Amino acid sequence: MLITFERDHLPWHRAFISRLRRMLPERQIHFRTDGKVSYWRLTTLKQSLALVAIALTGSWMVYSSYSYVEHDRILSSREGQIANARLAYHSLLGEVSEYQNKFTEITKDLERNHAMMLGLVERNAKLQTSLRSVSEELVLTQDDRANIDNAREALGLKLSQVKSEIRDMTSHNFNLKDKLDTIESNLQTVIAERNHARFEGSRMKIHVNELETRLTALQQTHKSSVKRLSKQASVQIDSLEQIITKTGINPEKLANNYNGSVKGQGGPFIPVGDTDNLPAGELKRGLDNLDQQLAHLNTLQTAVRYLPLMPPLNSYYITSGFGKRRDPVNKRWAAHYGLDFGSTNRAKIYATAPGVVKQAGWKGRYGRFVEIDHGHGVRTRYGHMSKIFVKRGQKVKYREKIGLLGNTGRTTGSHLHYETLFNKRHLDPLKFIKAGRYVFQE
Repeated sequence: MLITFERDHLPWHRAFISRLRRMLPERQIHFRTDGKVSYWRLTTLKQSLALVAIALTGSWMVYSSYSYVEHDRILSSREGQIANARLAYHSLLGEVSEYQNKFTEITKDLERNHAMMLGLVERNAKLQTSLRSVSEELVLTQDDRANIDNAREALGLKLSQVKSEIRDMTSHNFNLKDKLDTIESNLQTVIAERNHARFEGSRMKIHVNELETRLTALQQTHKSSVKRLSKQASVQIDSLEQIITKTGINPEKLANNYNGSVKGQGGPFIPVGDTDNLPAGELKRGLDNLDQQLAHLNTLQTAVRYLPLMPPLNSYYITSGFGKRRDPVNKRWAAHYGLDFGSTNRAKIYATAPGVVKQAGWKGRYGRFVEIDHGHGVRTRYGHMSKIFVKRGQKVKYREKIGLLGNTGRTTGSHLHYETLFNKRHLDPLKFIKAGRYVFQE
């Protein structure tokens, strides 16, 4: 009883060793060589270590096999996603080409309609000149008519005098008769000329009325055409202004930047007379308004072509947004004036709009850095690149390759830092990308 009590109260490690020795007792492996017998002792410790090593080796083999199968499955899934993204990108490029063709056709139609309007204005001016000439001829005809009436009255007085002379001078009857015949002949000629002048005056009035009717109809046709073109231009201007507003830029400020770049104007001041009372005054005002709308539309179309509305990578995911965030290095709150794009290492980086390279090289915490000026206050910046393909002062086209994605500068991993600026003020690049999607959907 005393021995059993002591074994029940051994410390836990001694009890574990005692149980292990019972499970794995010491074994001996005997070897016999040339009549000599030798043996190799397998102690409990050696047997335990061998079992632990076998268990660890089996666990490692099972974990490696599972990791290999799971890695292949993840790679297959990623390759499928990349293929789908490429198909969607090629489809998007086709739609972009179609919309560019549509915009080109609309611009050509507007130019043709503008040329036709200018031709109609010139024709209207010629008609006004003809109308003034006809009015002047009518005034001259009325003057001739007054002269004829005066001549007729003078001839009447002269005829009375002749008659009195006939009564007084009967002796000269034959001579007076001859003179009377001559006077009557001249009088008939004058009357015929007067009647012809009246007929020409009536015909001129009818022609003037016809010209006024045609001019009125022509003005109505021109007004409807100008109104239709103005409406089309207004719809396109509203659409472009909505796109620009989605980027966070004021369309008026952007248009002022483009209009302010027009130089080389001047000349003497010559005041223009009041055109409100002219026959084509209202049409002229409509054409002036249409010309201003077309000029504004052309400015907005040019501005949209130079806005960075596409992402700088073909395939990407956003790792950090624009605005306030936790700094990835020191975990403190900080302002982030751009977007961080994640993608495959050394992925190709493209210019998001045409422009001129202002900086290309190493820039402190940005690492390898490129800045592109797209004109009229719009700029884009690209940081943490592994390689740069452009140099300062170089002109780049839309979607031209400018470098490769990397991990240079102050980063925690391979990505692209992308910024957009307007008049030296940072804007959210994601708004530009969403506005670009809206353009291609239209």
